[in-house]
Amino acid sequence: MLHWKNSIRETYYDVLSVKEDASYVDIRTSYRSAILNYHPDKLQNTRQASDPGDKSDDRFMKVQKAWEILGNSMSRALYDSKLRALRQDSEVSEDISLEEMMIEDNGEIFEMFYQCRCGDYFSIDSSEFEKMGYTLSRDECRISIQTPDAFPASVVLPCGSCSLQVRLLINADAKVPIDDNL
Repeated sequence: MLHWKNSIRETYYDVLSVKEDASYVDIRTSYRSAILNYHPDKLQNTRQASDPGDKSDDRFMKVQKAWEILGNSMSRALYDSKLRALRQDSEVSEDISLEEMMIEDNGEIFEMFYQCRCGDYFSIDSSEFEKMGYTLSRDECRISIQTPDAFPASVVLPCGSCSLQVRLLINADAKVPIDDNL
């Protein structure tokens, strides 16, 4: 359900006719309505006179699967993460790892940089990581970044000057050495 390459695909949000920022209550309400509309028992009477190529059973199964994913906060968060990553695939010039970035540490906040081919930088600071739910810790020679759900994640970073973007790949429990020469 997450195939995105060069075409617009139906998401689980589309299946349930809700926005991606819909509340749990909105998703549940839409699910209940859709499940009643597409339930095979209800459609059996109307199907006798309808087209034999009717896709109502498929639609019912899609509604069920959408609810399984979106009705659970953990599976929804994982789905949203995958959905964002798939949408961003065509927008990035390259994938980079944390180890490829330079770190500038001023004591309270550190900033990570990666040089763009235009000469400017892609950057992100520790406060942005924390807003996204990552746990950051520091010892004398390295910074550790833990993902909120212990799964690898990614963040798209724009260049400060041009239109290029890179995807920063974040492995679960990543550790980045601090370069004292910066």
